[in-house]
Amino acid sequence: MRFVVRAMDSEGGVVSVALDAPDASAALAQISARGWAALSARPQRAALPRRRRAADRFPLQQFAHELVALLRAGLSLPETLQAMVEKETRPEVRGVMAGIHARLFEGSSFSQALQDQPTVFPPLFIATAQASEHTGDLDEALSRYLAYQAQLEAVQKKIVSASIYPVVLLGVGALVTLFLLGYVVPRFSSIYAESGRDLPLLSRLLLDWGQLIHAHAWLIGLLLASVIGVALLFLRRLRRIAGLALAHLPALRDRVLVYHLTRMYRTLSMLLRGGIPIAQALAMVEDLLPIHLRDRLTEATRRVREGASTSVAMVEVGLSTPVAARMLRVGDRSGDMAGMMDRIASFHDDEMARWVDWFTKLFEPLLMAVIGIVIGGIVVLMYLPIFELAGSLQ
Repeated sequence: MRFVVRAMDSEGGVVSVALDAPDASAALAQISARGWAALSARPQRAALPRRRRAADRFPLQQFAHELVALLRAGLSLPETLQAMVEKETRPEVRGVMAGIHARLFEGSSFSQALQDQPTVFPPLFIATAQASEHTGDLDEALSRYLAYQAQLEAVQKKIVSASIYPVVLLGVGALVTLFLLGYVVPRFSSIYAESGRDLPLLSRLLLDWGQLIHAHAWLIGLLLASVIGVALLFLRRLRRIAGLALAHLPALRDRVLVYHLTRMYRTLSMLLRGGIPIAQALAMVEDLLPIHLRDRLTEATRRVREGASTSVAMVEVGLSTPVAARMLRVGDRSGDMAGMMDRIASFHDDEMARWVDWFTKLFEPLLMAVIGIVIGGIVVLMYLPIFELAGSLQ
């Protein structure tokens, strides 16, 4: 079990250290053996927390790539870290590497040195290093971690690239609409006011809206800038809210569920290949799922610990698709659950890529048609009185 221990180090500073121990007293004893004064110990939740700012500043994937390259070149782990410290110029990154190097010379293992900096290294990376210490293939374990990250990023890039064009198109359409309403329509309004003719109802409403936007242009511009600024400031939270909203749309509910399940199975495969027991691996992937699915995963973890097979537990709590359920049963029979979960993730990745491509090809023309209808409607309503005047003259 993992504990987070607060202690006072030899220099009088208060530090937090994450370590493995059977109970809290054993965790406190490990800290005391280092010569530190233990203050408190609490269990650490076995999960994959979101990256915090310290982790955002540390180039984790570059760090892993350089470790793999130097280890495969024949350097020992301490020599590798020493070389990386010497070449690094960024103070915060250099400090992290120097801390790991110093802990190795104190006799700690690599995973223990990583655990001392939980804000920098995610539990998945630490678990990968810890599992490799039993087999002695740190470079291979880190290569699997890098391949796992590359696969996740590939799926995310497909979704992001497919959404860029619709977002740009929607933004341009909104700007053109605002320009017509705020600049062009008020000019027509003054012309029609001087003519003294009665206008059609829809044209009058359009001109009233145009005059309103023109009269309060600065206020509307300030409001739009404020909305954009708040959206950028709370971008992560807004993305989470948007994800929950999409998850409840009937047309997208199943696709969003498959996306989350694919990430979960991909991560489980990575953990199982690293030697992590299935129950512990299930607990570690909890934060990869949205809130409304975490209770299901907790229930599946409980059933696995009580002796149920992985396939039965996943199917009963609704964390599988029909294809995944069959493949999980095969994995239970063959004993290669890690490989089978990787195949499940690959199957659904391909399925998701095909669906995103189809949805993009369908959605983009529809969006262009809607924007064209809105802009065309504004233009037609502006010129409608002129058309009527021309008709009366004829």
